[in-house]
Amino acid sequence: MAAKELYEIFALRYAERTNRTRADNFKLADDHDSPMPIDYFLWVVRNDKRTIVVDTGFGLEEARQRDRKLLQTPQQALARVGVELATVEDVVITHLHYDHAGTLPDFAAARFHLQNSEMAFATGPAMLDAGERWAFSANHVCDMVRLLYDGRVVFHDEDGEIAPGISVHRLPGHTAGLQVVRVPTRRGIVLLASDASHFYENFMRRSPFPICFSEADMMKSFARLEQLADSEDHIIPGHDPLVRELYSPPASELRGWVCRLDEPPARKMNSMGFAR
Repeated sequence: MAAKELYEIFALRYAERTNRTRADNFKLADDHDSPMPIDYFLWVVRNDKRTIVVDTGFGLEEARQRDRKLLQTPQQALARVGVELATVEDVVITHLHYDHAGTLPDFAAARFHLQNSEMAFATGPAMLDAGERWAFSANHVCDMVRLLYDGRVVFHDEDGEIAPGISVHRLPGHTAGLQVVRVPTRRGIVLLASDASHFYENFMRRSPFPICFSEADMMKSFARLEQLADSEDHIIPGHDPLVRELYSPPASELRGWVCRLDEPPARKMNSMGFAR
């Protein structure tokens, strides 16, 4: 029997927003005035047979329009771990919000993996609501439609495998078709949660993020996160700066830019979503 494929996983930090408070990150009553910055990541999953990029970030124009601090372009972030955009064959788009689905045309040879329900959500009547469409970019969504017409979109319905051992799973709530990525590694099954949980605290305290298409679905998705991963310490939230504290860089010069997620964290998380 063939050996099970295992993968390395890297979190690449490409942008940040420091002028946020807890009120921006939690829907439930909290210490809303305390500062709580947010990081923006994309991820690389690879072994000696394949490289998969998870999400594509946003570029300079989107950063300018939304007043976000772009620390490096997604292309520059990927170059830090030796990934050239022209060679990437598979990209998973967890959802179509502006900070996860920009720069799509830069991946000239890639197939894009997306949930059926996310495309329907981003191109359907939900976008008539200004509050719902705020986190989407019409340009990014149109880029995905163009890729569809080029035959380069692979749709998934709920659960699906994209490579040996690597699967995607629909966990709605933040959007109607958000999907997470389940990856086998040397330390067990790691779950790239993306915005199914922006911060550790969101799922550990069952405290929803304010941008929430369905709070009921988000609460169910918090529970499924824990079912899909080997433990809470195997769940990687989409925007938490704590990730950089818990996971080491693959080389000292990459500290602050790249985290290795297939290695155990330096500390465990407690039930309140704080490192211990």
